[in-house]
Amino acid sequence: MNRISVRIFSILFIFGCTAIFAQSNNENLSGKKVVPNNSSALTIDACFSPKNYPKNAKLYGWITKTDYAEVIDGLLYTVSATTLSKTPLIKVDSFIQLTKTAIKATSGETVDMFGFPMIHWTADYQGWFEVGRFVMAVDFKKPVTDNLVFGPVQIKYSIHGQSEESQATEFSPDAELVAVIKKDNLYISGRRISASKNLATSPNHEIQITKDGGNGIVYGQSVHRNEFGISKGLFWSADNDKLAFYRMDERRVTDYPLFGVQTRPAKANSIKYPMAGDSSHTVTLGIYHLLSDRLVYLNTQGTYDHYLTNITWTPDSKFIYISWVNREQNKMELHKYDPVSGGLVSIDYRMSHPKFVEPENGPLFIPGSNTDFLLQSESDGWNHLYLFKFANKRPIIKQITKGNWEVTDVLGFTKDGKYLLFENTMASPLERHVHAMEWEESKVTALGMSTKTIDLTPSNGINKCAFNAENGLMINTLSNIQTPRKIYLIDVIKQIGTSLTQNGSTKTKKPYTETVIPEGATVTIGEGVNHKIIFESPNPIASLGLGNMEIKKRMVNGFDQYSRIFYPSNFDANKKYPVVVYVYGGPHAQMITNSWLGGGNLWMHYMAENGYIVYTQDNRGSSHRGLAFENAVHRQLGTAEMADQLDGLAWLKSQSWCDSTRVGIHGWSFGGFMTTSLMTRTPGKYKVGVAGGPVIDWSYYEIMYTERYMDQPNENPEGYKANNLLNYADKLQGRLLMIHGADDDVVVWQHSLMFVDKAVKAKNAQLDYFVYPGHKHNVIGPDRVHLYKKISQYFFDFL
Repeated sequence: MNRISVRIFSILFIFGCTAIFAQSNNENLSGKKVVPNNSSALTIDACFSPKNYPKNAKLYGWITKTDYAEVIDGLLYTVSATTLSKTPLIKVDSFIQLTKTAIKATSGETVDMFGFPMIHWTADYQGWFEVGRFVMAVDFKKPVTDNLVFGPVQIKYSIHGQSEESQATEFSPDAELVAVIKKDNLYISGRRISASKNLATSPNHEIQITKDGGNGIVYGQSVHRNEFGISKGLFWSADNDKLAFYRMDERRVTDYPLFGVQTRPAKANSIKYPMAGDSSHTVTLGIYHLLSDRLVYLNTQGTYDHYLTNITWTPDSKFIYISWVNREQNKMELHKYDPVSGGLVSIDYRMSHPKFVEPENGPLFIPGSNTDFLLQSESDGWNHLYLFKFANKRPIIKQITKGNWEVTDVLGFTKDGKYLLFENTMASPLERHVHAMEWEESKVTALGMSTKTIDLTPSNGINKCAFNAENGLMINTLSNIQTPRKIYLIDVIKQIGTSLTQNGSTKTKKPYTETVIPEGATVTIGEGVNHKIIFESPNPIASLGLGNMEIKKRMVNGFDQYSRIFYPSNFDANKKYPVVVYVYGGPHAQMITNSWLGGGNLWMHYMAENGYIVYTQDNRGSSHRGLAFENAVHRQLGTAEMADQLDGLAWLKSQSWCDSTRVGIHGWSFGGFMTTSLMTRTPGKYKVGVAGGPVIDWSYYEIMYTERYMDQPNENPEGYKANNLLNYADKLQGRLLMIHGADDDVVVWQHSLMFVDKAVKAKNAQLDYFVYPGHKHNVIGPDRVHLYKKISQYFFDFL
């Protein structure tokens, strides 16, 4: 699915639980219904209760160079990074009341405010934050009163259009201006407006930049349905003078009706939904110059339905880069533009692939340079970093990282520019570590790795880090199968020095051998004097007595593949258990990681408590395993994935504890497609399936995602036909429950309705069906509990 929906449905799952029965090998249970284990402390409601999730610290950034802000028990503290001593600053309730009072006194308006806001710190104890349509200035340098209340909090400026819902906002780097999208048009509010307009610097002033928005014209919003790493549509230059923005013309795109049943009568609400092979939207990039009050559109190359992504300004704001991708998605070019004339200056990189390309990250400029940058690319089959160093206006390209692993994020450079920090899968595809690479060109070898590359992270697992180059400190949030959440404060410079002292000047990495990791096993710990623990969550499910989980690795169809198994807490290998396979199986997702619960969730524990074993496998097409692993699905979405899942099924059925007559399968989105595929294209292999929000016919799915993997329908008719599940509806055996949100704007409701129609016409294909009115691709909020009760009960009744 597109990147947003993938993140939604890369739902992480957990393991183990209590079996309420165990059958002999020969007992036929096909007609028996499982009774939920109501005596267990783990209920469906408990699966979604925050008390059973890992706790988290409430951190609010660096309030000074050496102190960070943290809220504890309703009080804001400053915390010394050196000693971890805490100093109380203000009560959260008092701060909220001060803010409301300041807004009421100045504007006469009343605002809602829940919790302490995220403050953007601009100087010691000073910063700004948003509440409603107001941008507030805060100064904590004022003297403290007896009741810990500071003042004042003042309105910095307001954003116009209180009654109009803002569709997008983006603040300038100096926070003096904000770009706002209202009714598909672009506005700028703030304290500093174009001098050429001779406008006063009123904190309430606003100018309108575009006027033709609406009726198929959209400004300043995310385009291309959030593919190619796109998450926004407004981009300020570093000098605060220029604003780049997307303009999307959707008038060629067919209107698609979504039916709202909450009104009388029901109302059809149309959206623009470009299906594979049909007309797409046209995207251009505009540049508004505040000082000269000029609007320029870049002369982007290619056909009307190309893709523009990775928008990046040069540090001196003189040029802007765009990654251009053709509609076929087999070519990309990195274009450099002049924002004044709108003309193309140069094409600094080209990449093509016989299957597809998918650029998701723009240039990262080298400190002190307005020309040289790093770029991520999969040109050698793995996502790695490449240095673009310019001579005579042309780049000399050198690979900086190399190996059968991937760079997954770049945190940036240390302040002195001597080290580059990047997140990667070097230790294992199941993990994320952050390494520091010595950044001195003479020491970056032709093979692409510095002679000094140091693992900064404190432990094996998923390490998500935020690095502050100004003070050299990094916040490292760790999760692994033993650790719900642990947060470290790492002095990067000191840790680099310690590592070099201990290991010399050779490439260093903590000892690590990838093995099957059972829950409760010992994990290599790298904590040291430069790793300060600032928060540690207790195990939220320690008292529930849940069962074990395993992560396994097997060779499947030429690749190592990982699987995860949840066992009941009273598991007996001499007994037979029904198995529920949870599947996603699509691109951009990784179900199995060395993180809390192995990447699972409590619903899997719940099913194990009720006598099931729960199994998941990351097949070909899933992420972070290299390009060959991902693009093996090209032009045949579903085929290679099914082959891998069937290999997993064969392995399951070979296990002594598996009741081979009672294997079910469940998935949502791409996982719903996989569930339906396996229930219909391999009839009889699985006894019960639950498919949520499934793609049924790829020609009815969106252009950007579908054509990347399948090409256009007229270019790949056999591939579309082979993976069109309408062609297999009459083959359905066993029980299949299909679920869909009636307002789904990602996988539109029509998919599952077409399958229902085919099943009815097939006469012998019986199908169960359930709809969630008002819900989109996700069933969220309180209704999510209802959803999982329905899924669970279906397995209880029929598996």
